[in-house]
Amino acid sequence: MQSGNPTLNKNIFLDAASGTVFSRNDQAMTLNGTVNKTGLMLLLVVVGAMFSWSQFTGPASLPAVGPLVLGGALIGFVLAMVTVFKKTWAPVTAPLYALCEGVFIGALSAIFEMRYPGIVMQAVGLTFGTMAAMLLAYRSGLIRATDKFKLGVVAATGGIMILYLASFVAGFFGHSFGFINGSSTIGIVFSLAVVVIAALNLILDFDMIEQGVGAGAPKYMEWYGAFALTVTLVWLYLEMLRLLSKLQSRN
Repeated sequence: MQSGNPTLNKNIFLDAASGTVFSRNDQAMTLNGTVNKTGLMLLLVVVGAMFSWSQFTGPASLPAVGPLVLGGALIGFVLAMVTVFKKTWAPVTAPLYALCEGVFIGALSAIFEMRYPGIVMQAVGLTFGTMAAMLLAYRSGLIRATDKFKLGVVAATGGIMILYLASFVAGFFGHSFGFINGSSTIGIVFSLAVVVIAALNLILDFDMIEQGVGAGAPKYMEWYGAFALTVTLVWLYLEMLRLLSKLQSRN
């Protein structure tokens, strides 16, 4: 069973480790190494976000910030795809991805903050609070990544991605799925459900990384594991922003 995170599946770490015999000078993937690299990745996201945030000075600066949103998102997507298909490049592409995503979410966050003051710190706090809660639940055994659990999360994540893609395509023909961005009760329930699914993906990610450590995957897979967690956290943060903006727009 694979993770709902498209950057992780049950074979990624195992395939990287299969047939590998480490010499004394070689090192295998470790949990501490992955945690450290995840911390560095998140720091790079913050650095990128601080840069783009500083470029926003108000409504008049929107034309200058717009390219940062679009450019950060597109370049980040390309780097993510390269990392997925060239995992040995992760030590280089993963940090670059983190910087680009930071530029993207920093500029986007500044726009949200202008409209809903205080929303960014709320979203950041909820994102890291959720990550801590999921990690505690996973380590304590409160939530177990069983096959049925994985199947449910994977199916729900796939459904959300298909719905987002359909909404994107429909937009080119003048149609929209109002509940995705709307602040109606249905829209808020939808966003809350997406936040829950994004959070549950963290459980699958933790489980897959532990499998990689247990399988003795090569050292560069620490960067890949950190990259995968960063992808999920960025998604969770963006969904938190969406949910909070819907709630505040009703006030």
